[in-house]
Amino acid sequence: MKISVQELHKSVEKIFLSIGCSEFDSGIIADVLISAEARGIPSHGVMRIKDYLGLWSKGRLNPTPSIEVVYETPSTLVIDGDLGPGIVIAHFAMNKTIEKAGSAYTAWCSVRNSNHFGIAGYYSLMAVKHNMTGISMTNANPLVSPTFSIDRMLGTNPLAVAIPAGRFDPFVADFATTPIARGKLELLEKMNKKVAELLVQDKTGKTSTNPSILKDGGSILPLGGDFQHGSHKGFCMSAIVDIFSAVFSGANFGPFVPPQVAYLEPKNESPGKGLGHFFGAMRIDAFQPTEQFLEYMDLWIATFKKASTIEGFENIIIPGEPERDNELLASINGLEIQDVIIDELTASLSSFSISSPF
Repeated sequence: MKISVQELHKSVEKIFLSIGCSEFDSGIIADVLISAEARGIPSHGVMRIKDYLGLWSKGRLNPTPSIEVVYETPSTLVIDGDLGPGIVIAHFAMNKTIEKAGSAYTAWCSVRNSNHFGIAGYYSLMAVKHNMTGISMTNANPLVSPTFSIDRMLGTNPLAVAIPAGRFDPFVADFATTPIARGKLELLEKMNKKVAELLVQDKTGKTSTNPSILKDGGSILPLGGDFQHGSHKGFCMSAIVDIFSAVFSGANFGPFVPPQVAYLEPKNESPGKGLGHFFGAMRIDAFQPTEQFLEYMDLWIATFKKASTIEGFENIIIPGEPERDNELLASINGLEIQDVIIDELTASLSSFSISSPF
């Protein structure tokens, strides 16, 4: 179903206002979720609303958090999110990081006691608006087995880096450190489609094509799939995100990260607080004059765009280009939302006695 961006934004705002979020926070949540839809990442879009509402109903998401800076140096800070909506906490944290980088030239922030924060790229792009490179990452509930293991020890642990350019759009790399995200498995399940080989495994360690395998004790594989295809490197990447997000802040790490769905209960005992994130912002004039950097970044992009392609492909895709193309089309034609997700959204609106426009 095609839905206008404005219409969807209003409906999402109303849902989060209904659970007690402020008008400002509800608007930020709607911005991030709809940005995911517009950029072609529906696994982190409005389908996540039912998960957030489920956490709220279980008392595991605080709609009115007292977000606090608990440790600070001239270029670093640690933030406690008071179990608020991860999107709200991440937005606050990245703004603080950008503010600190304004005077220190580079700044770094680790966050604890948070929840799922949507798409990582949203926060990295916040820094680009200030002529800064933005970095964002988060750990996630354990669904991923390290290489040679069947135990679920890590999350999909995404990482995003956004770098400004001059005449070109920013370079934006936004990816999970696994070959598939949980939300994409959920989408495939809803659409009755199978998963490709070497993305997930069953509880015995055999590769599977079943998108519901996580419910049967299976796990997601690290980026690479198996050792022969470099899964140990995917494991390393995921571990780095976990350590930066959790060990630096005092959040829960690895197998202790609380599940971001209401039907799974968190562990009774855990070493840290909530879920963790990590953010960075670097002024580009910390390295060379701004205009000089932007021109050189343009040269980098132009050089790669001239690379010869294999048969069947017209051009090299610079990270971030497909998402920007999707955003442009969404602004013109509206958002294409799966009917099953519309049904879930309508049910959420109805639960708060809000009439659905869909």
